[in-house]
Amino acid sequence: MWGIVGEFMYICTFFNDRTQKGHKNYCYFIEFDCKMRFIGDFSAKTDAKGRVFLPVAFRKILDAEGELRLVLRKDIFQKCLVLYPESVWNAQLDGLRCGLNQWNSKDQMMLRQFVADAEQVELDSQGRLLISKAKLQYAGIEGDVRFLAMVDRVEVWSKQMFEALMEQCDILGGEMEQRFGEKDGIF
Repeated sequence: MWGIVGEFMYICTFFNDRTQKGHKNYCYFIEFDCKMRFIGDFSAKTDAKGRVFLPVAFRKILDAEGELRLVLRKDIFQKCLVLYPESVWNAQLDGLRCGLNQWNSKDQMMLRQFVADAEQVELDSQGRLLISKAKLQYAGIEGDVRFLAMVDRVEVWSKQMFEALMEQCDILGGEMEQRFGEKDGIF
């Protein structure tokens, strides 16, 4: 089976794996050139109601792509929030569902946990989004916010937590050299 979802082309194969019970499902994604490329790191402040202005640079990209709705969820690795344009979220879900077996309870729990935390958010007429108190508390956001572009999505951080994380991670050059230094044509 194959198809196109947003900027992704997927190819899925289903076959009976004799080494284990049941069917195996393999899904390969081929990413097209993603039109939506966020760039930058911006500071903002939440108001008493939990509203925060999305940076103008990000709003312009969303407007140019006709993205009206966004999805906000907790990050699965860090204490921050992730803001997805709806088309990117949908492609993410399609990839996740394709890679999981609907008849496997652990896979279903993984999908359940991933989508249960998501909520749809929209910008108001002034370009603000409302972040729920529970999500603000999870991310440790108490006023100062950092928006970090992550290619096709945006991370929303507590300013203090982001700065503490970046102080710990002063290893970028060494890590990139180790991972890509011996490969030709990466950049």
